[in-house]
Amino acid sequence: MINEGVSYHCFNCGFKASWQPGRTISAKFKKLLRWINVSDQEINKCILEALRQKEGIVNTVTSSLPSFIDKQLPLNSELIGNLLDHVPEDLVPVLEYIHSRGLYLEDFAFYWTFEPGFVNRLIVPFFYQNRLVGYTARKITDGKPKYISEQQPGYVFNLDRQIADRKYVIVVEGPIDAIGIDAVAVMSAEIGEKQRLLIDRLDKQVIVLPDRDPSGVKMAQQAIDYGYGVSFPDWAHGIKDANDALRYYGRLYTLYSIINSVETNELKIRLRMKTWFGKD
Repeated sequence: MINEGVSYHCFNCGFKASWQPGRTISAKFKKLLRWINVSDQEINKCILEALRQKEGIVNTVTSSLPSFIDKQLPLNSELIGNLLDHVPEDLVPVLEYIHSRGLYLEDFAFYWTFEPGFVNRLIVPFFYQNRLVGYTARKITDGKPKYISEQQPGYVFNLDRQIADRKYVIVVEGPIDAIGIDAVAVMSAEIGEKQRLLIDRLDKQVIVLPDRDPSGVKMAQQAIDYGYGVSFPDWAHGIKDANDALRYYGRLYTLYSIINSVETNELKIRLRMKTWFGKD
């Protein structure tokens, strides 16, 4: 790691990227390193060293990308779109739930099964490189457990749909939020180390959209540490996440408001965090 820092400015296209001791490596600087053919392994080493310098981290973090084995959906699971000619009575509440969340069957490969324990759940499969590697089954009524999931460590939901010509990748907590705006989801309020590696490999501008509740504070803080942007849309009172916004504003404005409200400066992020997490 260079101790004096690095600064790059292309006068042709206007691209700027820099790193200084005491700072984490930003998404822009990672993009620059990839452009000059620095390997992902070396970039990860630099990221970890920068974190150690900034926070005094002494523990060893495994930086290898996660791998996933193939999984199966619950017994007798069927693609919901294939059941519409003769809709089972027990499927009707699940269809109503999908509609209530502002979603359509065309948005994702939703599944359902009549098996006990799953009949009142919406099954959302987890894909990675076009392989089925898990699922979550979301209960559509009150009661626990809210989710029955088969999730492997390091998995990031909806990576396969982040196509090459996109400029941004939006990171949210839950899969329902992600489906509505075609984002990725980490399935918790914390971005795991291996999840971060998968997100970084997309080589896009990362926008973290934390839920507007106490759990979202951790994700916003991680975004600062990782050099990601954080979005703080000016949403109405009571709208806490992307799905709330989708149902209130519609898909197009929700996406516009997210992208148009990104902060990348650490001081500005911290200032916005005070109002974003203090409104409700």
